[in-house]
Amino acid sequence: MQTADIRRRDTARRRNDTLQRLTGERDVWVSTAHPEHGPHQVPLWFWWDGAAVWMCTGGGSATVRNLRADPRVRLALPDSFDVVLLRGEARCFPAEEVPGKAADGFAGKFGWDPRGEEGPFVYVRVELSGVLAWRGVPELRGRVLMRDGVWVDGQAD
Repeated sequence: MQTADIRRRDTARRRNDTLQRLTGERDVWVSTAHPEHGPHQVPLWFWWDGAAVWMCTGGGSATVRNLRADPRVRLALPDSFDVVLLRGEARCFPAEEVPGKAADGFAGKFGWDPRGEEGPFVYVRVELSGVLAWRGVPELRGRVLMRDGVWVDGQAD
């Protein structure tokens, strides 16, 4: 395997690149856990509203069951070179109770509106509390972009 020439980005550039990926990517890996059933991981489509990640899945899914038991969630964008890991707390909204802006944003991005589907769908909003991002070993130091819900300023980068 050959690796590309990896140049270390400063915190501002890394944050900007991460925000662009949150806006442009389609899929996110969602990791939840249930006290009795253990861990669960699944890819879902997502929409970034500029402050939170929104996803939608079946109302009876393991993801929804797990989040109702424990709202802590980990998310990962699907790239093992340009790593973006997100941590946060989820809140579930039945399709009939989801804020219009979120449902419209999700539908606009994917051309699919779960509110019009027959089965019960649940929108999941994840408010971020932590963000890590790095490309290769040179960026391991300084990979924390958000801590306790606050974007870091990068002064210690």
